[in-house]
Amino acid sequence: MSIDLARHHDIQRKLSQADKPDPRVEALVTGVIARVADKWTMIILDVLATQGELRFTQLARQVDGISQKMLTQTLREMEREGLVLRTVHPVVPPHVEYRLTDLGLSLGAAFCGVWVWAEKNLETIEAARERFDARQPAKA
Repeated sequence: MSIDLARHHDIQRKLSQADKPDPRVEALVTGVIARVADKWTMIILDVLATQGELRFTQLARQVDGISQKMLTQTLREMEREGLVLRTVHPVVPPHVEYRLTDLGLSLGAAFCGVWVWAEKNLETIEAARERFDARQPAKA
């Protein structure tokens, strides 16, 4: 028994419209991808996941090449997203520590698959890059 092709496409179109994601979820996913695609966020996620709670200066030493301004900005954005918990201890001078929240840990675990994929495909990607670069004209 065959279904009329036009009817089949009409049913598919209606189903795809019914399954459209909630715009709020779509916006959240887009924002999270933008946040995590930032190299500093990924590195900070990794450092805090492996090192645990760290003071600002300890974290700065672990994130090679980051400026104090960029570290502050990235940590604030991560805190706003609920990925990092900032704890201020009432001492002089103030003692501030950062640690991943459960949400931050779960995000790090979700993106751990990217690292596994990269490790698995490293040689294939390097070979593809070499083939591509070999086809490019020599630079003067």
